[in-house]
Amino acid sequence: MRSSAGLLVLPLLLALTACAPQSPTASNPPAAGFNLAGSDAQAIAIADATMEAMGGREAWDMTRHLTWRFFGGRRHVWDKFTNNHRFENGDLTVLMNLDSEQGRAWRAGTEITDAAELQEVLQKTKSAWINDSYWLVMPYKLKDSGVTLTYVGEQPNSAGAPCDVLQLTFANVGRTPDNKYHVFVDQQTHLVSEWTIWFDAAKDEPRSLGPWTDWQRFGDILLAPGHGERSHTEIGVFDELPASVYTAPIPTFALPTP
Repeated sequence: MRSSAGLLVLPLLLALTACAPQSPTASNPPAAGFNLAGSDAQAIAIADATMEAMGGREAWDMTRHLTWRFFGGRRHVWDKFTNNHRFENGDLTVLMNLDSEQGRAWRAGTEITDAAELQEVLQKTKSAWINDSYWLVMPYKLKDSGVTLTYVGEQPNSAGAPCDVLQLTFANVGRTPDNKYHVFVDQQTHLVSEWTIWFDAAKDEPRSLGPWTDWQRFGDILLAPGHGERSHTEIGVFDELPASVYTAPIPTFALPTP
């Protein structure tokens, strides 16, 4: 079982910048439902360069198990291949499949058997995963289903670094389709450095969600734990994990702390 968590990668970033492929689009196809016709070619090219800088599409597709604590709190273990998911938050443990939205839950070691309560817990758990995983892997989802990707222009981020700004809008997807994001992509590293949100693209004012910092290699991909005053912790990438991680409230295997 291979795992990796936490080496700084500045030399790697420089190497990736220097030898980025000329036409990565073919190796980073959009998800079904991505608004290709309504998206800018320049924005798509920048998104493809970002994917390449983070390790490449093949490395992302082959990444299987991801675990992290969202800003040091609730814990996720996610099998990207099956969408099985383990969630721990205080005395609550939830084991579910994110596609079927079926699963089991325990509070303080006692299984939740009331159907209505269990359904509420499962729905809240999926909502937490949707939110928390976006804060971890959003840069890998620039060409997701339902996304329209447009180029806003060049603009420095809050640290003064020159960036290309991408706009993400959504149609008929997710639980917050009215959101709009501006994503700042550093022109030197091609990595996301900052983002801004409109909670309702039609009427709200923009709100900064802060920086993406401390980009590091985990397994074969790069992730950014740092988000200003907050950071994800215990990030890990694994090729294999025992089934008990997703099936037992107390697994037979303890995930190592990176």
